[in-house]
This record gives sequence, structure tokens and C-alpha cells, in this order.
Amino acid sequence: MSFDYEKYSKLMNEFIAQSVDIRKFRDKKLCDNVVPLCRMLRIARLSTDVFGSRISYMSLKEGPYVYFDDGDADEKRFYTSDEHISKNGAATYTAYQRKGETDWSEEEYTQIRTFINQFFIISERAFTIQLAEEIPLHDTEIAVYSLPYFLTTTRTLVAQGTIGNYGAVYFNLRGFSAINHNIGRECANVVLSKFVTGLAEQLKDNECVCRIGSDNFIMLFTKDHLDFVRDYLSGTKVIYGENGEHVNVATCAGYYLIPENTDSPVEIMDRTCTAYQLAKNVAKRPYMFFDDTLLKQQDHIQEIEAMFPDAIANEEFKVFYQPKTQLNDYQMAGAEALCRWFRDGRIIPPGEFIPVLETSKAICTLDFYMLDHVCRDIRRWLDEKREVVKVSVNLSRLHLGDEDLLENILGIIDKHNVPHQYIEIELTETTTDVDFTELKKIVNGLREQNISTSVDDFGMGYSSLNLIRELPWNVLKIDKSFLPTRSEDQDPSKLKMLRHIITMSQDLGLECIVEGVETAEQVNLLKECKCFLAQGYYFDKPLPVSEFEHRLDRISAG
Repeated sequence: MSFDYEKYSKLMNEFIAQSVDIRKFRDKKLCDNVVPLCRMLRIARLSTDVFGSRISYMSLKEGPYVYFDDGDADEKRFYTSDEHISKNGAATYTAYQRKGETDWSEEEYTQIRTFINQFFIISERAFTIQLAEEIPLHDTEIAVYSLPYFLTTTRTLVAQGTIGNYGAVYFNLRGFSAINHNIGRECANVVLSKFVTGLAEQLKDNECVCRIGSDNFIMLFTKDHLDFVRDYLSGTKVIYGENGEHVNVATCAGYYLIPENTDSPVEIMDRTCTAYQLAKNVAKRPYMFFDDTLLKQQDHIQEIEAMFPDAIANEEFKVFYQPKTQLNDYQMAGAEALCRWFRDGRIIPPGEFIPVLETSKAICTLDFYMLDHVCRDIRRWLDEKREVVKVSVNLSRLHLGDEDLLENILGIIDKHNVPHQYIEIELTETTTDVDFTELKKIVNGLREQNISTSVDDFGMGYSSLNLIRELPWNVLKIDKSFLPTRSEDQDPSKLKMLRHIITMSQDLGLECIVEGVETAEQVNLLKECKCFLAQGYYFDKPLPVSEFEHRLDRISAG
């Protein structure tokens, strides 16, 4: 039987004309268009498989795609062709012969090859168009989606009326900078990728993990999947090395269980971000859920943020000084500068405004304000021939991304002509959340300028011994959580840790001070542990300037 070239030519022309406007690699219309040619060429099944590209993992991840199948394909007799698809990957096209029929003739083979080549041209064009449209929806480094995909998906679910079946979570990898420092950037990137793609691989239809940037992500999940998502984000072991090396990765997260009447993807993002920010910076918790209570907290945050500029301009923030006491003679050995906000006849507690300001760079403005006022006081005391002690000033970790930080600190101190030995900069141990390189740079720079540095609240969070091993601190300030209280039995493990931390700090040449001391029993315990520097209400509360000056005068009086 001779090959019908006229019919073949007609069908091929129709196929090309019908397929020229196709914009999707796996368009149903393309499936319909190949049917006449497949029947004429005795093709029982026509399929393609994309590999070696990001889109093959994401939107084409279900495997080989079948454009035509009459259910009678012979798995042992087929024609296959490998083709490169743009610069993004390759595709294998396979045509199967029908069972029980004679082998394809040479003429049929030739026309099948021509058909496959033409099919490739059309599908390659569709692939390129689809890739151009979908690349913005995919992250460029990790096999997860990007933020536009989250917004697109939530819009679709809102339009379908099914958004109420879903929840969303904004999350950030906790302590990722420390992981980066400890195992190296390359291994840390492997950890990041495995942690996030491991989560993505467990998801169901319409659920997605989307990267916002760096180690920040937002996720959409069905509400019946909440427990799994929360467990995974609370802590998951990630193996990154050939020999089983691993780290435990946890996140700080903000959840929002989406109501049915939600109509804005941006609102979903805002509420997850709000819950995340409050969890991280205000409540200091691993995660929080957005609800009406958080909405009130958000209103409070906005109120504090609105009042802050005028409060700075009007100098409503006052410096209070809490003395540090030498336990061998109970003399004042220094002081810590603490902030109090006086507004409309009342004091706004630090717990109400400090966490709010820490959610933005406003805390940096307050820190420099405090340093400036401390330097003013010290300069005045020196001019008045008072005895002066070293004063420690707290510095938020948010400063550490500022390339001009050291210059700004020195500028304030030197503007008031204050000798550097009278200033100590306190950094909380939660600075393990930031880049060790930045932290080391500022600590070294301050040391070179004869300005002391201290690790504040050591032991309060997820401490890293590298924090004190690798950086040239002067002072280690131990958190009060290690001290026993009257209401509890002495915890042997807690006391052992306290003794070892004190001994370790002294062996490393660090001055050691314990804060939050409130009872005579605690003082005696510190003496037993050979720690002779303390701070707390047992000795003095934070004092206004006038009262603190009386303490300084006692030193002068001997």
C-alpha cells in the first residue's frame, strides 16, 4: 500500500495552521490537533518528557505527558527523538506503534520524523512562551515558587470561593546566619534548599511554598494540613553532608487562618507578616497566629510608631542609671544606661515601646539618642570634677548592617570629648541571628578604640559558644534566668551551668557580671561561684540622673 502524500500534506498544513497560536507546552488544543496525523501515521501513542530545566520540576513535574493514546500502544516498537528546548532544558519525543500491526514502512518513518520535527518546532515555541510567562513565578535559586505565584494562586482561590479552606504562614529560618557561619555558606545553602524543598514535596494541590527573598518565605496550605506544617517549621533535621552531617532547622513564623470572606491576597500577606513580626520582635516566640488580639497589638504598634518622632524631638526619653556593684566591698563599679519614656504625665514601660521600635530602624535612632545623652552626662560630670564610672549603653542588633556604625558611635562619643574608657557597648546574645562577620567587625573596631563591649543577656536565648570564643569581648553579662528564686528549689543543673559559665568567662579573660540579682541568697551564691560583680534591685533600682549623681558623690567622699 503506497503512502498517501496528498492526504499527509493536507493534514500537516491543518496541524500547523491550528497550532500556530498555542501558548502552553501542554495545551489540550495541541492534543486535539495531533489526532488526525497520529491516526494516519499509525501512531498509537505520542508523548514527551521535559528534563534538565527548572520548569520541568515545577509546572511540568508530573512526568511524561501524553498528547495522544488510543490504548493499543506497543511498548517495544517506537520512534524517539531528543531535542533541545531553548537554553532551558531538553525534551524526548516518543511515538509508539500500534500492537498487531506491521512495522512502519520507510516512507512512514520518514514522515513520522518530519511530523515530530514540526511538532517540536510548535511545542518548543509554546514552551518558550510558557517559560517566559512562568519564570517570574519561580525562584531563581531554589526549586520553589516566588511571591507572584502566591499572589496569583490566592487570587484564583478567592475567585473560586474556596480561599476559606486555606491558611497562610510567613516564616524565616531562625539563626540561619549562625548556621552559615558554622558550616560555611555552600553547605548552608544546601541546608536552606533541602529544608524548603523537603516541605514543598509534602504539599497537596494548590498548596505552595514561595520564596520572598533570602531565607524568608510565605506558604499557602489547607487548614487540615496545619499540624503537619507547624510541626515541620518548628524543627526539622536536615542532612547536608555525605557522611550524615546534619543540623536542626527551625523557624520563626506568623500564621493566618484565612476567613471565607477574604477578598485580598495583599491582606493575607499583611496579616501573616504582622503575626511574624510580633512573634519575632515583640512576643519573642517561635510562632504566633493572627487574630483580633493581634489586631489590637498592631494598633498599639502604629500608635507607638506615630508618637516616636515627636517624643525624640521633645526629649521625652530620659536616661536612668542602674549601678553595678562590686561584691567584695559593695562599691559601685559601673552602671547601665536604661531608657524611660515620660509622656502626658505617665511613664510608658520599656516593655511597651522597646519591642515595637525593634521592628524597625527606629530603635537605632533611640540607641544613638541614649548614647548621646549618656555622653552629655559624663562630660558634665568630668567638668564638675565628679568621680565617673564606666557606663554601658545597649545597642540593638539592627545596627549591625550599618557600614557606618563604628564611625557613628565614635562621632557621638568624640563630639562630647568623652574618654573612650568610660563607655561600654552592650550587645544582646540574640545577635547570633545576624552575620558573624558584621558582628566581629564592630567588636574589633570598638576594641581598637579602647571601647569595651559586652554580651548582654547571655543564656537567655539560643546561645552559641562561638559568640564568645571567636569575638574579643571584654564583658560577659549572664542573664538572671540562671539564678534561683525564693519560690523554687535550687536546680542542680542550673547551678552547675552558672558555675561553669562564670569559670569559663574568667578563663577566657572576660569580666563576668550577673544581672537581675534581687536577694541576699543570690549574692552569697555568686560569691561562692567567685563572681564578684552584680547588678539588680537588691543593690539599686534604675535611678534618675539626680539620684545617680548622689551615688557618684559617695564615691568621691570615700
